[in-house]
Amino acid sequence: MISFKGSHFPKEVIMQSIRWYTSYSLSYRDVEELLEERGVELDHSTVNRWVVKYSPLLELKFRKRKKKTGSSWRMDETYIKIKGRWVYYYRAVDTDNQTIDFYLSEKRDAEAARNFFTKAIDSSGLPDKVNIDKSGANLAGLQAINQDLPEDERIMVRQIKYLNNLIEQEHRPIKRITRPMLGFKAFTSAVATLAGIELQRMLKKGQGLLNSELPAWKQFYALAG
Repeated sequence: MISFKGSHFPKEVIMQSIRWYTSYSLSYRDVEELLEERGVELDHSTVNRWVVKYSPLLELKFRKRKKKTGSSWRMDETYIKIKGRWVYYYRAVDTDNQTIDFYLSEKRDAEAARNFFTKAIDSSGLPDKVNIDKSGANLAGLQAINQDLPEDERIMVRQIKYLNNLIEQEHRPIKRITRPMLGFKAFTSAVATLAGIELQRMLKKGQGLLNSELPAWKQFYALAG
């Protein structure tokens, strides 16, 4: 159970603030104003602290209830701005557009790609095949993973551009949410906030095992139980 002990606000206010910020194209000041209209007065920095503190905990709890994904992956990276500098955001989906995993890195190289695939395999199991772009770094990362696998378990690697249209389109909802943020102030807060945004996407895509008949927002609030 996620503890909200010590907070000066009810759990319901905290959860609603996090959901608004990670679900819609809102700034922290927008959320502050929406809460003020409902009789809740707080500073937007408080909402920031809630998002950074609780989003990773909620996403981690969801992972234990996440449906199994497919074994054919589409992987790509996009860009996120932190303190005025672009960093690299690795993501993958299966052929049904179900989210596999995500990983933020300050560098775009073979080590970053390998770290992403290691995280994705730990969370979602070993894929049969992965489609990537023409990036040599992503290819090198997968080759490094394959070197550690028995020959009969190695991942088939494809570099077919049109097959990655799915994951490239899937970046758009994430970028739409992050755009009003005008860049993150710190790497750790970016990682935490992106976990919350990805959680909302997975809920909307019906990737939860429990209460899947409920709308996404109700499933989100149930995670606090």
